[in-house]
Amino acid sequence: MKKIILVLSLMSFSLMNAQKKALIGGTLIDGYGNIPIYDSVILIDDETITAIGTVGNINIPDEYEHISTEGMSVMPGLWDMHVHLMINGHSDYAYWDETYPKLFKDVIMPSSAHQLLMAGVTSARDLGGPLEESLEVRDLINSGKIPGPTMYMSGPFIQKKPYPGTEKFRWGVNGEKDARDKIRILANAGVDCIKLIDQDEMTFEELSAIVDEAHKHNLKVVAHSHRPEEIRLGLKVGVDNFEHTGLSSAPKYPDDVIEMINERTGQMNLGPLFWTPTIEGLYNYTDLVKSNEHLDNESWHLDLPDSIINDIKNSIKKPGELPYFQLTPIRKPTLKTKFNQLRNSGVVMMIGTDSGIPMKFHSQSTWNELEVWVNVMDVDPLDAIKSATYWPSFFMGVSEKVGTISVGKQADIIAVKGNVLKHISTLQDVDIVMKKGKIYKNSTL
Repeated sequence: MKKIILVLSLMSFSLMNAQKKALIGGTLIDGYGNIPIYDSVILIDDETITAIGTVGNINIPDEYEHISTEGMSVMPGLWDMHVHLMINGHSDYAYWDETYPKLFKDVIMPSSAHQLLMAGVTSARDLGGPLEESLEVRDLINSGKIPGPTMYMSGPFIQKKPYPGTEKFRWGVNGEKDARDKIRILANAGVDCIKLIDQDEMTFEELSAIVDEAHKHNLKVVAHSHRPEEIRLGLKVGVDNFEHTGLSSAPKYPDDVIEMINERTGQMNLGPLFWTPTIEGLYNYTDLVKSNEHLDNESWHLDLPDSIINDIKNSIKKPGELPYFQLTPIRKPTLKTKFNQLRNSGVVMMIGTDSGIPMKFHSQSTWNELEVWVNVMDVDPLDAIKSATYWPSFFMGVSEKVGTISVGKQADIIAVKGNVLKHISTLQDVDIVMKKGKIYKNSTL
């Protein structure tokens, strides 16, 4: 009997990953923001989308495997533009950084990546991690040897001086020459972007050198924006993408900062200015303290040994007492104002979550960010989805290949039962995950 079950399972997996597939019957949301296509048909040959139509107007050749998406929303695989594969929800950074570095490459980072993929994230940008491990894990994933989203890695944070004990994944700069040398090392190693933090502690010459050298190597620069001066300096030197909405409880961004952003977004010859606000963790924290059932969701256990799972659990037993979040209740009322200031300034916003930080698991964060954008920040669902699909692919320079469901593009596709445009929270339980034409999850079988 066991042999029969095994054979049937292997047959099912083989069919799921047949070279030619047809997704039939779902409501197609293309990622561009176009009107959805009902009763859609998507033909996929190997890794590539070869045709898009509707039931009744497109011929499906006999050799195509039929996959029903009836009653489902079908959309591009999600992007998360701010993840940290090297951490997974533990509350004590100092302890984590001392205890687990030896497990980053073989256990923790692959686990984080796998969790993202199972949540419907088919592409992700990792912002801050040890160089060698980050690139090795990226290359293992991108070559199909281990499961995960297509990864884009920054390697180490670049800052004025690394915090004690973090030198492996935080690199300090000492003068203009050192700044350029560090960027050359990263560029030659093959990183996909540069990540700045605490850039207001650098000299203007150091910061200018970092951005200039990165751009010479066709690398975009991503920078924290916790403090107004970080934003001011970043804008002056040409940072491409700012992260977060700030750590302060100030009710809004200073007027001069908004004026600088307005001036930058008016310079269309420079291209769009991008912003990744990462607001969900802040917005939902007060509710989490009152009801923290999601901490018990076993989705974040995937591929982690029991010892690490228990360690993480013990560190977050009392969510309301974590030092990391004590200012959050004061910051929460400022989020909508700051979010709208940015929207009104003309920046292009992208979905990113900071997943991996305390209590923010890779398996849950992306859909939560989308839910807050739509249901709290009043972003149109089609625009929110575009910020999690098309715009990230555009920023990373791969929009001709991924980011939308279009003929000729890579088949990174997810499907979920229900209408995501009416109920964005349905994305918490994605039914089908396809990356490069291969199905990694199909809960409908």
